[in-house]
Amino acid sequence: MKKIIFILSLLIFTSLNINAQFEIQLSPADSLRQNGDITNAIEEFKKQYTNNPTDQNNIYNYACALSVVRQFDSAFKYLIIAMEMDTMIEPLTDPDFIFIRENIKWEPFENKLISMIEKKFNQKYKDIAYAKKLWRMRALDQAYYSDINLAENKIGINSTVALALWDLKYRINKQNQIELEQLIETKGWPKISEVGERAADAAFLIIQHSDNEKQKKYLPIIKKNCEQKEVNCGNYALMYDRIQINDNKPQKYGSQVKYNNETKKYELFPLEDESKVDEWRKEVGLSTLSEYVAMWGIVFSPNK
Repeated sequence: MKKIIFILSLLIFTSLNINAQFEIQLSPADSLRQNGDITNAIEEFKKQYTNNPTDQNNIYNYACALSVVRQFDSAFKYLIIAMEMDTMIEPLTDPDFIFIRENIKWEPFENKLISMIEKKFNQKYKDIAYAKKLWRMRALDQAYYSDINLAENKIGINSTVALALWDLKYRINKQNQIELEQLIETKGWPKISEVGERAADAAFLIIQHSDNEKQKKYLPIIKKNCEQKEVNCGNYALMYDRIQINDNKPQKYGSQVKYNNETKKYELFPLEDESKVDEWRKEVGLSTLSEYVAMWGIVFSPNK
């Protein structure tokens, strides 16, 4: 689902699983979906499609919702319509399609979409088999976060439903880590030039959601590939900071924030050097720290 990707991606950037609330404009159908009313959401997506059959975002999210309730034939129908309107790579990594991938129609659809992506962006995936594995693993890595958020908000953080979903996430992440390490042993760390940026980012996400030991193991490899422009250097900064915070050390790039239960506000974890943080962020392609933390309502004024 495209509209709430921004909220889910916050789990990547923060060191804690924070239920951050941000003002995002949602359609009636998206709002119903986000609140767990999938049946009425599908009816609303259908109504919007009837009223405006050219709204690609609605059509795509309609396909996502249909996939979630296992209406695979209809999901493929509207997903194909959406991709023919404007080809995107999102379906290859969207967690809403983790079950539709098991359908016999997925491989032909995936292969056709890959060809469309290569043509549109004038690029060729050198190791398509590796890329396919990483796309699937990325979808699994991002799966169920919206369900966890819904369960925690509706029932409670310590509810049996929320805890069961977190247990499911732990099991998925653990299996992803095992599979990724096996792939890295065979093929090496995935490079942008070989599998594309989104697939390469999948490896980072999986290790980012592992333990401190694995993060430390792969950090030098990520740094080396960053220097060769074969990974997103912002990923290196995020993992470096996460390791620092886990070791109770100040962060370098300012990527990690936390929620203060006493002040009811978000705040930065301690910085290594406030006067140099923007310089370091620029080196890895990140925006200024003041711009980054503004989304959490944090005001940052560096000491020069």
